[in-house]
Amino acid sequence: MPVSAVTPLTILHTSDWHLGRRLYGRLRYDEFSAFLSWLQDTISAQQVDVLIVAGDIFDTMTPSNKAQALYYEFLGKVSKSCCQHIVIVAGNHDSPTFLDAPSNVLKFLNVHVVGTACDDLNDEVMVLDDVDGTPHCIIAAVPYLRDRDVRNSSAGESAKSKDANVIAGICAHYDEVAEIANAKQAELLKSHKRHIPIIATGHLFAAGGTTTDDDGVRELYVGSLGKVSADMFSESFDYVALGHLHVPQRVGGRETIRYSGSPIAMGFGEARQQKQVLLIQFGTVLKNKELTLENTSESSPHQLNNTLINTDKTVEKTVKKAVNQAASFMDDLFADVESLESDQHSETSIEEPSEQTEVILSTPFTLPATPLHHDTSRQMQVISMPIPKFQNLAQVSGDLETINQKVDNVIEALSDTESVWLEIIYTGDEVISELRESIQAMVEGLPCEVLKIKNTRTYNKVLNQQQISETLQDLNEHEVFERCLATHNIPDEQRLTLREAYEQIVYDLHHADTQAE
Repeated sequence: MPVSAVTPLTILHTSDWHLGRRLYGRLRYDEFSAFLSWLQDTISAQQVDVLIVAGDIFDTMTPSNKAQALYYEFLGKVSKSCCQHIVIVAGNHDSPTFLDAPSNVLKFLNVHVVGTACDDLNDEVMVLDDVDGTPHCIIAAVPYLRDRDVRNSSAGESAKSKDANVIAGICAHYDEVAEIANAKQAELLKSHKRHIPIIATGHLFAAGGTTTDDDGVRELYVGSLGKVSADMFSESFDYVALGHLHVPQRVGGRETIRYSGSPIAMGFGEARQQKQVLLIQFGTVLKNKELTLENTSESSPHQLNNTLINTDKTVEKTVKKAVNQAASFMDDLFADVESLESDQHSETSIEEPSEQTEVILSTPFTLPATPLHHDTSRQMQVISMPIPKFQNLAQVSGDLETINQKVDNVIEALSDTESVWLEIIYTGDEVISELRESIQAMVEGLPCEVLKIKNTRTYNKVLNQQQISETLQDLNEHEVFERCLATHNIPDEQRLTLREAYEQIVYDLHHADTQAE
């Protein structure tokens, strides 16, 4: 494809904001506000033409007024910037009807919202024009496809049959969308004599996808169904912007099918990740252009806790290490490359905690952008733009003495005005009946807050020491159900049936659109 066949176009891909999400009860609106302010400035600094948000804008289907205010304020500000179009699709955490409700108003701001899978798939395929009315690109805006959108259920259907039907339904949806997009592209090629890129979106779980502990990523379908492969996406898609998984990664080794990942750590399990957004550039790329994340507004709260200050040598050394790691991105973009084996996993959870302490420090320093892919034939490139950390997190594990030492190390790495949120994982051999009290006494007067304490020793569970200190905040809905099965001595042969029924109930609760009539 000749260079002149593609006009310059810059797209920014982000997803999984989860506005309104808490971390063990702690509100995080300051972090969300800081991220959206940073994103707004990045859009202006990089002259982004189209912003794509690939689902899970909110954490719940009934977002708070504060979360809604952040959302609409951001859309209003970005619509007045250089960004000519904003494309938003719903995720599994979002209420489709809630997102769709203001869509007819938002379209006057060039904000295109697809919350519900459309009956007429032509409505999911849109041609976006520039300010002169010239076609920029074609967007196949596919939202999260719910079970009812892709599968006709039947009585007595087996789990294997359900899985096959879900996959077949998702594939059929994307095949039809691709056919419509290709037809539009062919028409534009005749009239404009140049290639118009096709960008598809999706909110789904790709087979082999990488997740982390405590990330809050829910299964999309009952029984972990619906994991799709990269082959499902048409080769005619120049880029596929995915959401749902919080770890930045490619799909099936395909450079142009990617998850951008969540912008902030949704749990301590994500603490080692370097969060990012993705720039997709089409057309002639300026050579030797240095892409960096620079503050374009002095008043923007890019960093919390007054981090635009002089730092001591310890903090500066830690920050320089983070910058060096950020420059060596891998497909999953973990900051700590050496700990990949212990931190990432595919479709399973790692129960044993790592003995390593990981401190994520807010940093005022500029982080380098990293080119991930360059396709000369399509005249496009994909660039990772690292996101600053807006809250210090640390996960500390060991016996009491080790925990005490590691907490001291965490505190020493902070500047005078910073604080840190901690997750403490006790792995010592000694049975401690008042673990919480001991931990709280240890951190008394320090600039930190312990959000969660875990006691994972098996024999402590046998002695009921963990259950004694557990609260509902320490457990998720599945762990509570397992406690009930154990407490009532349910026979093993009955537990599988009860678990399947319970999973269906939980799925229905999470996926019922409470905003719909």
